[in-house]
This record gives sequence, structure tokens and C-alpha cells, in this order.
Amino acid sequence: MKLALLLLPAIALQAQTDWPMFGHDPGSTRYSPLRQINTGNVAKLKPAWTFDTEAGGRGPRARRSETIPLVIGGVMYLSTAYNRVLALEPETGKKLWEYESAHTPALRGIAHWAGTKDLPPQIVFGTADGYLISLNANTGKPVPGFGEEGIVNLKQGVADNFPNARLSMTSPPTIYKDLAITGSATGEMPARSASGDIRAWDMHTGKLAWTFHTVPRPGEANHEVWKDGEWENRSGVNSWGLSTIDTERGLIFLPVGTPNADFYGGDRAGSNLYGSSLVALDAATGKLKWFFQTTHHDNWDYDLTAAPVLITVKRGGKSIPAVAQSTKQGYLFILDRVTGKPIYEVKETPVANDNPLPGDSNWPTQPIPVKPPALARTTFKPEEIATVTPEHEKYCRDLLAREGGALTGGPFAQYGPKLRVIFPSWTGGNNWGGASYDPQLGYMFVNTKSLANFNKMVPSADGKSFVRVGPDDPPLNMGDYFWDGTKRWPCQQPPWGELSAVNVNTGDIAWRVPLGSFEELDRLGVPKTGVPTTNGGSIVTAGGLVFIGATIDGKFRAFDSKTGRELWVVDHHADANTIPITYQGKDGKQYVAIFAAGGEHKEVVAGRLFVYALP
Repeated sequence: MKLALLLLPAIALQAQTDWPMFGHDPGSTRYSPLRQINTGNVAKLKPAWTFDTEAGGRGPRARRSETIPLVIGGVMYLSTAYNRVLALEPETGKKLWEYESAHTPALRGIAHWAGTKDLPPQIVFGTADGYLISLNANTGKPVPGFGEEGIVNLKQGVADNFPNARLSMTSPPTIYKDLAITGSATGEMPARSASGDIRAWDMHTGKLAWTFHTVPRPGEANHEVWKDGEWENRSGVNSWGLSTIDTERGLIFLPVGTPNADFYGGDRAGSNLYGSSLVALDAATGKLKWFFQTTHHDNWDYDLTAAPVLITVKRGGKSIPAVAQSTKQGYLFILDRVTGKPIYEVKETPVANDNPLPGDSNWPTQPIPVKPPALARTTFKPEEIATVTPEHEKYCRDLLAREGGALTGGPFAQYGPKLRVIFPSWTGGNNWGGASYDPQLGYMFVNTKSLANFNKMVPSADGKSFVRVGPDDPPLNMGDYFWDGTKRWPCQQPPWGELSAVNVNTGDIAWRVPLGSFEELDRLGVPKTGVPTTNGGSIVTAGGLVFIGATIDGKFRAFDSKTGRELWVVDHHADANTIPITYQGKDGKQYVAIFAAGGEHKEVVAGRLFVYALP
């Protein structure tokens, strides 16, 4: 007992100065109490050091990475897209140890387990080919007592009938006491394949502790919403994003994705629980506490992906423990953490069924919050075409006129046999980068993009389903989107990317600013448009700052958290598809770090960690 009491101040101090997990804290607020860097001096930030990931003799091939470093007890831990996990000196970037694996670590990085008096602290991570690996945090060596020599096969139990099924981890596991809780990525199709069950593993042994079936089975709550055996071997309905722990109540909040196949639900009638739902479980047992579905019968691939954020809403003289979930639709749902009930009204809103597909029935209503208002564009009309330049306007009007004139509309405009503009696209809105939260201000910071899909549905090769495609004879580099893909300029009026601050105590938007810019439009004197954001997100500090990369212009920025004024920007010539971190080194300095790689810029191919401090 005395030892535990002695450790408490050290643990509290570490939480103040380190970045010990992807969301900084179990509640995923991404709020740091550090204030050495503040609104008055952030413009003086200078590069402290950089670290380039390496391809290990295989050449500097670009590999996608969204890694989030951790800093714990004077050590930085970092995974790379080149099958490595590293320990670095966080003040200099000096390598302390390196582990090279036969398996590529999850895109978004790693987790840390503090260990026990008998077991060392461990770095635990999932892999792209479906394994869970635990390393001794002091040495970088696999932990022999965890699974088989430090490795657990995640396919066992969820893909037994589908030996060739895709099953991977793209995000870090979530640590609760002595459990590592994992979701998975199962791919967008086929409909019948590996299940998306959520599971917990004992960190002492690597043995399975509990399983939650994301598609409820016979005898389980809500199984009745699945008809005629359509639940059997249903894939998707998986938590590939980031989850959050309420340590006081012993709850884990998990964002769950769309059932397979994503854009056609002819073989999955009904609401499709727990697809596209926020699910609250008892973290120790996996028992269901509550759920809230944000898209019924999801035919848009509007997965829930972002870490739910634990907040406190002060309303009517009361402090309400709440959880906030940002979404690809651009909505922010603020729910009572204990009951799952909305704190601000959510209306079941009728949506159009004007582009129907044979064999499928869209759900007639969708849940739309009254507060906060949508943080990204959810509708489009032809008169809202972009007019930033005459040439771009003509390009966009010609695009809209394809195939006799594309359908518009929204929110929840329907994919169907007719070509259509659909806001937001299947990538968001907001994506896994989610939101940060300043408990002192009561503000949440959410970055969004307003970019539409430009698609129709056509019969699949076997004639049994439908698949999403672009227009016939699409323009060069248009891809899936309603934009000029060569310039990457969307075809609706700006803003195209935004950073918003939401006052959680009122549900109102405190400020909202364009995020990013295009140099060509800047030179033409066009007011700042913002740019389509990447999947990354922000952090916030007690120094009054919001730090964010997450733009396709390759830049890293700091904003005043109270006003939204841009205070600092640096050009990395590489896109940051991830979340920055901040920490205090042993030298007493506060550092800010972010990983960036590739994009359209090509200067940083294999990936680079950029680290800044005051001079």
C-alpha cells in the first residue's frame, strides 16, 4: 500500500509531461497540460530534430503510415511502415533499440502496458496480417510468455471458416488494466468472411479474455434485427478505428463500422446492428452496456472510426459525464456517458429514396443532431458549383452535366443507378483523426473536409449485387470524387476544409475557420478556401494552442484555441495523415512532434518524424 501511494505522484507527473497513449489519456481528449509553448511564443518554434524511417535496404519505397509516437518515462516509442518498432531518445532522436518484424505494424502505431512487479512494461501492437505482438519495452525483445514467443494469431476464432480472409489491425489496441482490447480491419467485401468481433487479451499470457459479437448471435440482445440468417458469417461491423476507456466506470467505448458489403444492402435487410454504432461495453467482461446507431442500414460506408472523446457537459447547473463521437457525415453526437442518450436533441429525419436499387430498401429516416450543426457539407445543389476561377467553374459544370445531368440532394443522398453527387464522401467529413477537447475551455476541435463522391451503382460481375463506380469516361485523375483531381480542387463552393471549435456546454460553434490553402489560388487573390483534409487530427494544450497537420498542402499549423487565429505554419512538403503529440523532455523543454510522409509532394518518401521546440 505504501509503495502504491509513493508511485501515485510519479504516475501523475508522467501523465502531465508524457504522451503515454494515442489519445494522450484514456478518455482520448488529446489535451496536454503543458504550457511552455503558448500563444505568445509559438511563432518562435524551430526544428529540434528529425528522424527518417528506413526501408532497410529495400529502397525508399513509399509506404502509407499514420503512426502516432508515444513518450513514456523518458523514452519515445515509434512504429514504422517498414516492419520496425523503435525506441528513441525524445530530446535528440538517438536510437535506443530497434525491433524488426516479419509483420508490418498497424498503421496508427502502438500501445504501452505498464507491466507488473513480475513482468516488464511492454509495447503491444497489431499487424497488417492479423497478429498481436508484445515487446519488452526496455529491450525491444518479444515477451516469451505472451502467446507463442510474444505473438498471438488474431485470425483464430474469427476467420476459421475463411482461411484466406483479410483480417488485420490498423489501429493500436486499447489497454484496460491487464487487458489489451482489439478491433480489426476486415476489408469492404465480401459480405461473408471474417467477423469483426471485438476481443480482449490477457497481457500476462496472451490468452483470450472475452469476445463481443458485433453482429449479435441467437440468444443475444438485438439479434432479432437480422432476418433470414443474414447475420451468419457477416463480415464488416468491425472496429478498425480507435476506442476509449472510462477508467472510473470501467467502460470502453468502441466505434463500429459498416456491414459488408458497404454500398449495397440487399442481403442485409433492416437496421444492421451494431453496424455504424457507438457501443459501450464493460471493459473487464465485454458485456454490452448500451449502443447508439449513427447510420441505419448504412449504404454509404459511414463507419464510425474516430476515438470517442470523454467530456463533461455543464448544463442547467449540472456537470454531465458525456462521450462525444465525431462522424464521417460531419456530425458530432454528444451522448450521456452512462445511458447513451443524446444530451442535445437528435432527430430521426426522413431521407429521400429517389435512386433505388433492386432488392434493397433504404432506411426511411436517419439520426441528425439538432446541435451541434453539421461541421461539413451534407447537401449540394447545382447553383452551389465552385466559381473560384472561370476555368474551374467550366470544368465542374461539364462534370455535373455528365450522363444527362447528375443527381444532387442530401443529406444521405442515395447511391443508385443514376450518377450522383453525394456529400460527404465515404472518407468523410471527419475520419479516424477525430477530435481533441480542452476541458478548461469546454471546446472540442474537429477538422473536416467537404468533398463529395461522384458515383453510381452498376451490377456486379456475377449479377448478384451492385458495385460503386464513377461516371462513364471520367476526366483525368477524377477518381471517386466530385473535383478536379489534377489540381485537387473540389467542385462546390468553398470552404473545402475547415477546423471548428464546438462549445460542448451549449452545442454551438464557437469558431470555424478554413484549414489549409492552395498556393495557386492564393496567388490569384482568392479568399482562403481550405483544402480537403487528410485523415489526421488535432491536439490541444494548456498553452492555448491547437496543433494540426491533416491537410493535403503538406503543412503543419498552430491555432489559438480561443479564437481560431492561425499563429504558426511550417511547410513539411509531406502530408501528415496522423495526430501530433507534445511532451516534456528530461532537459525541461516542451517538444511538439508529428509524422509525415509522401502525399503529392514526394520530398519525404519513406516518412519523417518532425520535432519542434523553442530555441
